[in-house]
Amino acid sequence: MSLLGRDLAVDLGAVSTRIYAKGKGIVLDEPSAVMRDSLTGKIIGYGADTADDAGGETFWPVSGGLPVDGELARRMIRHFLRKVHRRPFFRPRVVMALPENATQLERAALRDVAFEAEVRGILLVPHALAAALGAGLPVKDCAGRMVIDIGHDSARVAVLSHGAVVASTTVLSGGRAVNRSIVRMVERQHGVLLDEREAEAAKRRAGTDWKPLHRQVVVCGRDPDTGRERSVTLAVQEIYEATKQPVEAIVRAAVDTVERCPPELVGDLGERGAVLVGGGALLRGLGRRLRAALSMPVRRAERPLESVALGLGRCAENLGLIAKLRDR
Repeated sequence: MSLLGRDLAVDLGAVSTRIYAKGKGIVLDEPSAVMRDSLTGKIIGYGADTADDAGGETFWPVSGGLPVDGELARRMIRHFLRKVHRRPFFRPRVVMALPENATQLERAALRDVAFEAEVRGILLVPHALAAALGAGLPVKDCAGRMVIDIGHDSARVAVLSHGAVVASTTVLSGGRAVNRSIVRMVERQHGVLLDEREAEAAKRRAGTDWKPLHRQVVVCGRDPDTGRERSVTLAVQEIYEATKQPVEAIVRAAVDTVERCPPELVGDLGERGAVLVGGGALLRGLGRRLRAALSMPVRRAERPLESVALGLGRCAENLGLIAKLRDR
């Protein structure tokens, strides 16, 4: 089997793609980006190579864990696989996550993209199960567990029991929605136009802890009247207030998911609570708001950004685990 190459796990995210190699751990973490030459349309960079401004236009061919531009996604995945596999004559077997709300057509499209990227075989694992495994939850027992995965494009809430997804909800209220709320707030209150990258930076500089709220961060934007760059000092409290609307959508999705669970699982959730994964799990005050709305413990995974990749990696290390989960 070693001649056929290592089994790999690919976490295909809207912002980043992470690849886990069996026996090695996460060996690649790069932006899910493709850069094309503005004049010729020729692809001139993938992933980390798109960070430098080379006069090209950057495309993001993945959204919600699924390819939205099949051709660019295929080329990007193939580039990443070749970068870590380095055995051109032996194609790897790949484990990938499938969103709970994916249609049969989207499932087929994901498989097609993977096979066209020169993989030997593909095994699909429910996204929520991968996130739970990566967060260290014992998904195979009968007790109810909740996973809230807040990505760039969307937030996914799922309740698991017996290694299966019992109830799930997906809302279009992820990191991008939070960034846009910050952009609108700064424009409305300070008259400065921010781009989403600066809003993302401000959100990260605000930190992840609930307190103190009196801290300040500086953002740089453009004055709409003069067109010149202008700096604005924001109180962390302002950022916290600006994120209320997208966070409320996540809270409502979590409450709705709990209401659709059997009573015995609701009791389990009240005791064991929920775990936050994904980049949005780092958002200031999110855990506090969810605890208040759900009346249950809410904690952040130890490695929230890498939880899905680590969960898929556990499946790559032990392919029999996938069969056990399917049987359940």
